[in-house]
Amino acid sequence: MPTPGVSIRHHDDLLSALHREGVEKLVSGFTACPGLFYATSAQDGILSRLRIPGGILNSKQCQAIAAIADMYGGGYVDVTNRANLQIREISKGISSEVLQQLQDLGIGSHNSAIDHIRNIMTSPTAGIDPEELIDTRPFVQSWDAYLAEHSELSALSAKFSVCFDGGGKVSVSDRLNDILLRAELSDTQVYFRLYLSFIKSKPPIDTGIILLPEQCLSVLAALADIYLQHTDVQLKRKPRLQEVINSLGYENYLQQVEQRLTFTLQRSQPSPATKEVGFWHIGTHPQRQENLFYIGVVLPLGRLESQQLRRLGDLAAKYGNGTTRLTPWQNLLITDIPQGCVIDVENEIADLGLDFTVTNIKSSLVACSGKRGCAASATDTKGHALALADYFKNRVQLNRPINIHLSGCAKSCAQHHQGDITLLGVSDRNIETYHIYVGDHDSHEKFGRQIYQNVSFTELPARIEQMLTVYKNHRLHHDESFTEFVNRYETTQLKQLFKIPNICVHLRSSVVVN
Repeated sequence: MPTPGVSIRHHDDLLSALHREGVEKLVSGFTACPGLFYATSAQDGILSRLRIPGGILNSKQCQAIAAIADMYGGGYVDVTNRANLQIREISKGISSEVLQQLQDLGIGSHNSAIDHIRNIMTSPTAGIDPEELIDTRPFVQSWDAYLAEHSELSALSAKFSVCFDGGGKVSVSDRLNDILLRAELSDTQVYFRLYLSFIKSKPPIDTGIILLPEQCLSVLAALADIYLQHTDVQLKRKPRLQEVINSLGYENYLQQVEQRLTFTLQRSQPSPATKEVGFWHIGTHPQRQENLFYIGVVLPLGRLESQQLRRLGDLAAKYGNGTTRLTPWQNLLITDIPQGCVIDVENEIADLGLDFTVTNIKSSLVACSGKRGCAASATDTKGHALALADYFKNRVQLNRPINIHLSGCAKSCAQHHQGDITLLGVSDRNIETYHIYVGDHDSHEKFGRQIYQNVSFTELPARIEQMLTVYKNHRLHHDESFTEFVNRYETTQLKQLFKIPNICVHLRSSVVVN
């Protein structure tokens, strides 16, 4: 098992980060994307990413990861937007013995050569969602096993990403992936509709192809094989799947895929538009299993202190089936809780200093690592996000989540899709400021429509508060989302609505760290 040594390189020697958060040169020399066996250097030390297929962890794994975060890192873990875990602030290399222990516990692939490939995504409520058409966990396991058994697939782009959606209430169909297989029902037969990525920074597009469940693995294997056939595997920077598809032509690519199959691909009329995701993964909800519930826990900016991770693992073992589930919204679920134990679990979650209410603004507040963890960031996004949450705590009451995304640079590592409100960090004469965008269904711009430029952080809380207040007062009904609301107005109209008099906000210096 390769266990490359890791060390922090002097920042003067670092190369520019092309597509990753704070990673300026690969320490292992193998891949530009971090993994368990391929640690990378970041502004705040060494970064190690634990790939968790489907986001499911058992209690023993939680304990082991918490111990490593304490022993080697900063005493915390971060949940990512692919339901991975990151350990940051690592000051010394993790030994090969520890890596082997993690493998023995099922953390990281048993084939380290493919560990850098992007995590396999599925709904965090797979198998327990009352509305799902099919449990996608076996499909995640099958594709993960196929990758591990075929070392030649290590030549895939590290960003080669696959997602399974079981058609339930908690949908992941809008996440950015190269390949999406989304369940749908035709008569009494469940099919998976195939979506492929063609447009940068946009969700995959319906190909019109539907697959029987037993055909999915063969099609994924063929899609990967055709990619490798038309890619120089010696390239350090592999092209994205969408680049290869667009180069060959969409129909040509699919024809070559079909030639490798023992069955004919079935076409079907376009499926209905994907339902709005909502935030059904937050809060207490009944499972499809009688008298069992799951609780979605809000993790502030996706961060868990190591002692919180330990105790959540213990809670899952004591009250549930021993597993926790990470979400691509950077939160966490405890599942299979008997009805009579729900209140006890809720109380213990509160004792950890965590929350499980969907109205908590932190439930959909997202920030990258910011200038403390990333050399590319212009602003202290995490510090500013927590300060905003503290400011809004007693000022803004929400009946539904609003996705506020703080990005320290244009790469948008923490969230790859438009938010309701995006705050893009910029440095204006060495002052940390933000451009403010609102989500726009019809916009091809990465962050949506720009409303304001170079708003200082001193002005930012009152500015966002005014935007949220106007939304609450002018929305058509309680179920109208923020993005639906702003899409009813032209930019000039929104600026007029959002206009406020003199802005003067003083935040506690203990909260804001510049």
